[in-house]
Amino acid sequence: MSSPNFVDYVKINCRSGSGGAGSSHFFRSRSNPRGGPDGGDGGRGGHIILKGNQQLWTLLHLKYTKHVKAEHGGGGSGSLRTGANGKDVILEVPLGTVAKNAETEEFQCEITEHGQTHILVSGGRGGLGNDHFKSPTNRAPRYAQPGEPGKEEWHILELKLLADVGLVGFPNAGKSTLLSVLSAAKPEIADYPFTTLTPNLGIVSYYDEKSFVMADIPGIIEGAHEGKGLGLRFLRHIERNSILLFTVPADSKDIIKEYSILLNELDKYNPELLDKARVLAITKSDLLDDELKNELEKELPDLPFVFISSFSMSGMNKLKDMIWYELNAS
Repeated sequence: MSSPNFVDYVKINCRSGSGGAGSSHFFRSRSNPRGGPDGGDGGRGGHIILKGNQQLWTLLHLKYTKHVKAEHGGGGSGSLRTGANGKDVILEVPLGTVAKNAETEEFQCEITEHGQTHILVSGGRGGLGNDHFKSPTNRAPRYAQPGEPGKEEWHILELKLLADVGLVGFPNAGKSTLLSVLSAAKPEIADYPFTTLTPNLGIVSYYDEKSFVMADIPGIIEGAHEGKGLGLRFLRHIERNSILLFTVPADSKDIIKEYSILLNELDKYNPELLDKARVLAITKSDLLDDELKNELEKELPDLPFVFISSFSMSGMNKLKDMIWYELNAS
């Protein structure tokens, strides 16, 4: 996934089509010059529809689509002919896309399956023709309904990455380096904070042609749940991960405190995140000797942990074993 092309948030104006007007028509022929009403109904206005597409990984194709407009329905006509329905507009989106009303922030839908559809804005109904209004007391109604007007609404589309494992850690904790050595992903790597400005996905190969998807989420800092740093912009991606892999570097001043801060930020953002399986990876462990590792083990929290080094590749197989076990744990 190319970072400059990763777009996970768009705001679009959607205008559905108005329904066509019903027809106020009367049947006429040489043999029946005063026939009854035969006006047809108007056609439905076009919908704005979301559709899941598993081949898409970003909302980039919608970034510059600020206005979406569906067709109006056609008017009814004589001989009870119904007007044509307005053409729908189908917006294809990647799996994990959430739609919200931009004004009320009301949740509308989440697209999680290929081919799944949801009507984001419905088109107006077509008006009824005068044939519907005939009665014993009014056998020649000259009234037909106008079509229902379409709707104009602003909507927000947000993408939450669908991945098996989400990397959680402070900036410069070695997450991008870890993803690059475990998969074919090529995230930007440098020795300064916030190198990763967009999420990166990588497929990690396991034994017997098995694999799992790992997501490198931009670094979290204290106060991220309040929008500090990259904050809320990327915390939502963690919601779609099955396992959270916490990464804390071995040269951290306080490994336990750093892990606690990360856990607290997730809890403040969404307490349900703490229900996910967790694994702790102590990165850059080539800086530690066996004695220091033994001392640290006594202080680490009660969850699966492993010492790893992306430089020496130590602990990588054990890490993958732990992740695979957690993914398949009942």
